[in-house]
Amino acid sequence: MTDFERKRVVVTGLGAITPIGNTLAEYWEGLLSGRNGIGPITLFDASRHDCRIAGEVKGFSPHDYMDRKDAKRMDRFAQFGVAASKQAIADGQFVINELNAEQVGVIIGTGVGGLKVLEDQQEVYLTKGPSRCSPFMIPTMIANMAAGLTAIHIGAKGPNSCTVTACASGANAVGDAFRLIQSGYAQAMICGGTEAAVTPLALAGFAASKALSTRNDDPAHASRPFDRDRNGFVMGEGAGILLLEELEHALSRGARIYAEIVGYGMTCDAYHMTAPVPGGEGAARAMQMAMKDGGITPEQVSYINAHGTSTPANDVTETKAIKKALGDAAYKVAISSTKSMTGHLLGGSGGIEAVAAVMAIANDQLPPTINLENPDPECDLDYVPNHSRAQKVDVVLSNSFGFGGHNVTLAFKKYSQG
Repeated sequence: MTDFERKRVVVTGLGAITPIGNTLAEYWEGLLSGRNGIGPITLFDASRHDCRIAGEVKGFSPHDYMDRKDAKRMDRFAQFGVAASKQAIADGQFVINELNAEQVGVIIGTGVGGLKVLEDQQEVYLTKGPSRCSPFMIPTMIANMAAGLTAIHIGAKGPNSCTVTACASGANAVGDAFRLIQSGYAQAMICGGTEAAVTPLALAGFAASKALSTRNDDPAHASRPFDRDRNGFVMGEGAGILLLEELEHALSRGARIYAEIVGYGMTCDAYHMTAPVPGGEGAARAMQMAMKDGGITPEQVSYINAHGTSTPANDVTETKAIKKALGDAAYKVAISSTKSMTGHLLGGSGGIEAVAAVMAIANDQLPPTINLENPDPECDLDYVPNHSRAQKVDVVLSNSFGFGGHNVTLAFKKYSQG
C-alpha cells in the first residue's frame, strides 16, 4: 500500500476502568497526581500466597453499564471491556445506527481472558461433578468475549477480533484497528485491552516464576520501575479503550480529535519464552518501525510511555532499546512508566497506556514514574521521576512487550490539518 492510498486515523473517544479511577477523568487526574492504586488483595483470601498485593479496580459496578442478567453472564474482564467501550463511545459522542453499523468494528485484546470463571468452574467440577458445571462456562471464559459482547451491546457489525499476545495484547488491538481503518475496511473501531487476572491461580503462577514483587508490607512503593530497589511487577486489572475514526469521517460529524495515530511497529525477539533478548534489539526494532511508519524522526519524539514493568530484566533492557532506537535523542526524550501507579494490567496494559499517551498529547502534560527514589545506574534516561510535568507534547510512542517475545510500539502525534 502506498502512502497516497492510506487513510488518516484519529482518536475521538477514550474510556478507562483502572486501579486509580473508573472514568477517563479520574484516571487522568490520578496519573497526574501520582496516585497509588496498589494495595492488599481483597478479591480473595491471599494469605497463603507469597505476593499479597495488587492493583485492584475499586468501586466498579457493572450494573452502571448493563443489566444484572447480562452482568451475571460475563467474567469480570468482559465487564471491564464493555464498560470502557461504552465510555469511549459516549466520550466521542459517537452514534451507531443501521446506516453505519457495518462500518464500525471492535478489537479488544486480553492476555488471559476469563480465568476466574475457569477457576470457579474447576472447583464446581471437583466438588459437585461435571453435570453441575455452568452452561455459560465456555462462553464466559473464552478470550474473545470482551470483543464479542461489546459488539452486541453497542451494535457494531464491522470487523471484530481479539488479540492475545500476552502483555502486548491491548497495544496489538489498537494497532490492528488502526490498520483496518487505514486500509478502508472500517470507518471507526473500538479498540484496546482488558484484563481481570487478579485470581488465586494467576497470582500463584506469576509468583512461582519469581516475577512478582513481594513488598507486601509496603504496597504503595512496590511498583518502582527503573529504581535500583525494584524486585518484580505488581499485577493490576482494568480496561483501556480508544475510539479510532477515519479522519474525514470524524471531521464530517464535527468530532473532537484528541490526537492522530500514525505508526504501528510489531516484532518478535524469537529468543525466550519470558525473558527479553539482551540489548533490547526486538523492542528497538518495534520503535523504529513505528517511527518509520509515521514518518517520525527520533528528534521529534516528545514522550515515551514505557512498558516499564518494575522487573530487573525489563527496565534495563527497555532503556537499552530506547537508546538503540533513538540514538542520541534518547537522552532528550521524556519517559515514564504509569505501571508505577496502576500496576501491570497484563493484556489490558497497552489499552490504558495508549489512553495515557493520547491524553499526554491532548493536554501537554506528562504523567510521572512514581517511587523512583534510587535510580538504577543502568537506567540513566529522563523517567519523569515522582511528579508530573507540563510540557509541549507533539509525538508519543507507547511501548508494550509480552511473554513469547512480542514487541509492540504505537505512535501518536498532535493532530494538524496539514
